[in-house]
Amino acid sequence: MLKPDMLIDASEIKSTISRLKNEEDYTLLLDVTAIDFSEYPDIVPSRFAVVYILRTSNFKKHLTIKAYVDDNTLEVDSITDIFFAADWGEREVFDQYGIRFKGHPNLKRILNHHQFVGHPMRKDYEITKGQICTETEDLMDEMTPLLKKYGYKDSELEDLMMLNVGPSHPASHGTIRNFVAMEGETITACVTEIGYLHRGFEKSCENHSYSQVIPYTDRLNYCSAMLNNIGYSKAVEDMLGIDITPRAKMIRIVIGELSRITDHIVCNAANMVDLGGLTNFWYIFAPRDKAYDLFSKLTGARLTNSYTRIGGLEYDLYDGFETDLEDVLKDVEKAIEDSLSLVEHNRIFHDRTQDVGVIKADFALDAGITGVNLRAAGVPFDLRKDAPYYGYENFDFDVVIGSQGDVYDRFMCRFEEMRQSMKIIRQAMKEMPDGEINVQHPAIFLPSKNDVYGNIEGLMNQFKLTFEGIKVPKGEFYSATEAGNGELGFHITSDGTGTPYKVKCRPPCYYALGAYARIVEGNMLADAVVTMASMNFIAGEFDR
Repeated sequence: MLKPDMLIDASEIKSTISRLKNEEDYTLLLDVTAIDFSEYPDIVPSRFAVVYILRTSNFKKHLTIKAYVDDNTLEVDSITDIFFAADWGEREVFDQYGIRFKGHPNLKRILNHHQFVGHPMRKDYEITKGQICTETEDLMDEMTPLLKKYGYKDSELEDLMMLNVGPSHPASHGTIRNFVAMEGETITACVTEIGYLHRGFEKSCENHSYSQVIPYTDRLNYCSAMLNNIGYSKAVEDMLGIDITPRAKMIRIVIGELSRITDHIVCNAANMVDLGGLTNFWYIFAPRDKAYDLFSKLTGARLTNSYTRIGGLEYDLYDGFETDLEDVLKDVEKAIEDSLSLVEHNRIFHDRTQDVGVIKADFALDAGITGVNLRAAGVPFDLRKDAPYYGYENFDFDVVIGSQGDVYDRFMCRFEEMRQSMKIIRQAMKEMPDGEINVQHPAIFLPSKNDVYGNIEGLMNQFKLTFEGIKVPKGEFYSATEAGNGELGFHITSDGTGTPYKVKCRPPCYYALGAYARIVEGNMLADAVVTMASMNFIAGEFDR
């Protein structure tokens, strides 16, 4: 049975996590979640447990900590004074499960609206029970205490201009609402509201087999859907203890890195538009479209590909794939050169991006920020290097880092990461092994059609896998990959059946957006727009 790394008493949560951070170097809080054991087949001490996932400062190890919650109080201590990231992490657990965190400064709903009744991730909440919001929330319950914390008196509040940026605005890059208090053009306080796109990804996972979840992962970060497919499939494969074939690993690296390129293209192209540079947008968006043509030819879909399978891939590379791929890479190289030629030595571009939206390294780590947003701040965290998988340790590529953590660094880091991804792709295609793309395991992969139609064992195997799903060993497991925006993790709880008991996605965008309000305070409104674009928030990922 798969177990958490550490099981503690709920009364020891704060002291244990404080000790781990200060004495054992677990300096990054990756995620906070909970599990409702009311329908779990084994006997457990109480209905709910909270789970914390931490990572060390060298990023090589992660640790899962689990504590059962008292059924009578449903309360545990908040760790917001230990990790800034716990603010939104604990709010989500409260919203979805109803567990209260004592000492949390702003314990209110975050993914579900303020009129919502009940807690949807509890097992007794009906999946079909939707609830419509009929009243807008003014967010003054958050804004007023925040302004007073910053030293404003009641008499001074009337002199501030309150402004909504989003959720229905191109500058919000998705359904995000930022409620700001302004003195002139300067933002003095900011409150972020999300949940407009919340579609119940994790609840849906509990009603589908492990394989049927794959198309849902496409809709997380839809700018790099196949990286989501890979991250989820790898988590289930790790739970099963299976090693996919060398060819499948190499193909996943190729399509994953190409997806990373398309993700970075979308981010930088949109950011250019926010800066007024439409020409750059057309330069670098054209090869993205060509990459989507390649994806369509390979998988049958352009945007949401559903390409991986538990234990392998849906299709092998088609004849002529390498030629098409090289054409895309050459177009991307030319587009990067053309785009940079317009901005690299452009005084206006430098003024708009340098020393704007600065994220300091220590704050980024405290807030649980990963990916380009962290690397641009000078922290070289990349799971492909620090906790390599699929043989990434055998590739020659650089982890791209910045020095200032501003919009300019995030821009340039993404451009250079595209070059590094192309370097990885070309190495992978050169070393592409022959062989099968799927594991030959009757309990995991569907038999061939010849077996299904030709013998009773194949027919029975097809029937059982289709109707019962892949049986995953009981227990809890966390696995992570380096997605387009940072560490994409899946914490999966299995009850031994073919349907996940619980799937918790650790989306990199969620914690970055949780820190956004503090990053833009003190900046001008126009700078907040380009800061948001440079951080690449994808609504499908943080809202899930």
